[in-house]
Amino acid sequence: MPTSLHQDRLNTVVETLRARGARRVLDLGCGTGPLLVALAGNDFFQQIVGLDISRTALAQCARDLDTAGFPQGQRIQLLHDSFAETNLRYTGFDAAVLLETIEHIPPDRLSKVERAVFNGFRPGLVLITTPNQECNEILGVPSHRMRHPGHAFEWSRAKFEAWAGGVAARNGYLVGFAGLGPAHPALGSPSQMALFTRTDA
Repeated sequence: MPTSLHQDRLNTVVETLRARGARRVLDLGCGTGPLLVALAGNDFFQQIVGLDISRTALAQCARDLDTAGFPQGQRIQLLHDSFAETNLRYTGFDAAVLLETIEHIPPDRLSKVERAVFNGFRPGLVLITTPNQECNEILGVPSHRMRHPGHAFEWSRAKFEAWAGGVAARNGYLVGFAGLGPAHPALGSPSQMALFTRTDA
């Protein structure tokens, strides 16, 4: 049976983190925690920290982790905090993930997130996934709407790659790209991922 786009995305992120040897992971904007649950179920990951500014989402995340048999403790932490502010507490991690998160951030705040994550936290790897706006029509999303009412923007592949390339160049990272989900021959995949690797890691 084919997996959903959501499951494809989770599987790809977990597999990428494992392949790169990232055992200590920050989930930035973790929401209700689907990635945290996926990471917690894999013994490879030694420390998993989720940050979100929504107490409601964090409470649901805690319940889901408990239900799955992964209560909070030394290995798994949930923190009510912003990833738009530099905090030394979040330095030294192998990787940070922003899973379908940046599109919820007002564009005029992206530079603040960039400074905090890439210049402040400065993990060895940063994975960012976001919708590919080019696929909206074939997914049944009208041209005047976005996929989710909470999205501040949705980018084409060219826009995402231009933004990510600038972030990498400004902060000492290399960046590569991959599509997530079945690829349309002209429009690409419905979701897209940038993988940033710190050049001095």
